[in-house]
Parts: sequence; C-alpha cells; structure tokens
Amino acid sequence: MAAPGEVTLVEEELPAVPEGGFRVETVYSGISAGTELTYVKGTNPYLAASWDRALGLFRPGAPALAYPVRGIGYMQVGRVAETRTGAVREGALVAMAYGHRTGYVADPLADRFVELPPGLDPVLGVYVAHMGPICANGLLHAAADLHGPAVRDLGDGVRGRRVAVVGAGVVGLLTASFALEHGAAEVVVADETPERLLIAEALGARPLAVNAGDGDPAAELKRRWRHGPDDRGADVVFQCRGQARALALALRMLRPQGTVVDLAFYTQGADEVRLGEEFHHNGLSLRCAQIGRVPRGLAHAWDRERLSYETVALLERRGAALREHLVTEVAGFAEAPRLLADLAARRRHSVQAVLRGDVQDEGG
Repeated sequence: MAAPGEVTLVEEELPAVPEGGFRVETVYSGISAGTELTYVKGTNPYLAASWDRALGLFRPGAPALAYPVRGIGYMQVGRVAETRTGAVREGALVAMAYGHRTGYVADPLADRFVELPPGLDPVLGVYVAHMGPICANGLLHAAADLHGPAVRDLGDGVRGRRVAVVGAGVVGLLTASFALEHGAAEVVVADETPERLLIAEALGARPLAVNAGDGDPAAELKRRWRHGPDDRGADVVFQCRGQARALALALRMLRPQGTVVDLAFYTQGADEVRLGEEFHHNGLSLRCAQIGRVPRGLAHAWDRERLSYETVALLERRGAALREHLVTEVAGFAEAPRLLADLAARRRHSVQAVLRGDVQDEGG
C-alpha cells in the first residue's frame, strides 16, 4: 500500500533457504475484507498511534506504521518447494500467515504452519492458519461465558442454544457454520445484503433482513424466541461486523442477562451504541473475542494450534458448501492492486476474494 487507495505490486528476491528452513510457493492467498482494507482506506489505528503492550493502551502521536505498508495478509496456502528441515516434507501443502506474496522462506521455529490433510480443497486452506481460529475463538468465549475454565469443547457455549450472528461476511458465516456444526438449536444470521443472506441460508442458518422499512429485526427475533415471561431473545449473539449500528443491534437481540461475543474490528466511533437502554435495563454482557487471547484460564488447553485443527475439522465436514457459497472470487496476483482498491472503495463486492499464486494475467 503506497498510500491510501494506492496498491502496487513489488518484486522482491527471496533469500536462500537456510539450514532448518523451508521455502513455499503460494497456491492461494485469501483477502480479509476487514483488517486489510483498513490499510487501503487509511483507517487502521496503527497508522495514527502506537500500541503500548506493557500498558495495553494506544498512544496517539507516534504512528506504529507509515506508508508504504507491506506484508499484510494472513490467509496463505503454500506448497513446500524446498526444505532443509525434517519438520515438513517437500510437496506438502501448508496453511500459513506470511502476507500476500507469491513465495516465502520460512523458519519453523519462528513461523506457524499447519500441514493440510489430503483431500482438503486447498482454497479452503486459506482459513486454517488464522481466519478459522478467529471464529473458533468466538465460540470458545461463548463457552467460557457459561463454564469458565471448565470448557471441554467448542460446543459448550452454543449446544442446544438459540444463537444469533450479526454480519454475513466471512467471519459471520464461518462463525454461524461453527455454531451449526456444534449443535446450536437454531442459528439466525442478520445482515443488510440480500445476497449474503442467501448464502447464510444455503449454509443452514435462518436469514434475518436488516433494512429500513422491513420492521425491527430485534423485535422479530424476540417474537420467535421465547424462554419464559419477559424473557425473549438470543442466548448469545456473535457480533461480526465492524459497524457501531451492528453492535447496537446485537445488544437489542439478546435475552435478559445474555452475552454479545464481539469479533468485530471498529475503526470509527460508536455513537449508535446506546448503553443506557437495553444494555442497562436487561443486564447484558459484552465480551471481546480478539484472536490475540483465548479466555482467561484456557490458554494451556486451547492454543492457536488447537483452534486451527478445529477449523480443519469444520472444513472437512462442511467444506463443499463453504467452497460453493463463501468463496465468491478467485483472481491472479496481477489483479490484486485493482481488486483491493475496488473492494475498499465499494466499487466491487465479494464475500471471500482469493488470489491465485501466480503473477500472470489470464492470457499471460
């Protein structure tokens, strides 16, 4: 990203593979329509402040990043082309997070990699290293909300419960798929885009339109989901869209004393979140499920590797439907600058765009 809205391709020479390392050639590289586009738009908080890890605070006035921004992207699948380590074999397909590059030299002591099982569609492998664990961690937070450190599996927070998901982007649709796979009684996905609601329905969830003139979606949900007198709404809501109005809706959909598990990344204010209304009167809870941490007390049992393998298990069982409905665009690396700029400017709409590991145009 040379500047906001300006995306270019840069040629770099890979270093030689050192003893103990390996080299991958990119097969697929998934685009995050949330985090990555904040760099294209210029709205990422790291462009205006720095993160003080010791204090847990953003410090304004000293940006952590400046343009040009390079190396973004966390959904890569590569084929091992050369290896000087027994940790991975030549020819293996591995899921990693090394940014949008056609190739990468990795150190197995510094770089996470997950070898993909035979038979798994490599396009779906873009979810294994990071995006799938983001969504699995959301379910883990819902489970911890009920059971604390006694969580046994991802279904502990959704099994037999009525689950709402706000946002039918990749995070929302994968989270809904996890909830369905782990035994939720019913899953409703709320979104403003009819085409995305059709995808949610195809994946097994109940769609709920969020549009002016269509009535109040929270009231519609609460008329459907009754627990008892004066007790209606979702047991848990996964908030998966980085808009304040989405968080406001998520809070309104909850039953009294329910919990919103928030997976969204907000880069603007939150004026539409009314903490003096449903949040206060219904005694609600809001839990951030940011991927940098699992719930307190669970790190020893639920590391990133386990979340990746939970993702593989989901993809092995529901992969055909996810491949058909979730991956809406596959393009070559040569098309990446225009694709990213168009997505950021909303000139182009895609649920999951994926780059192929080549730099040639279709006729090249």
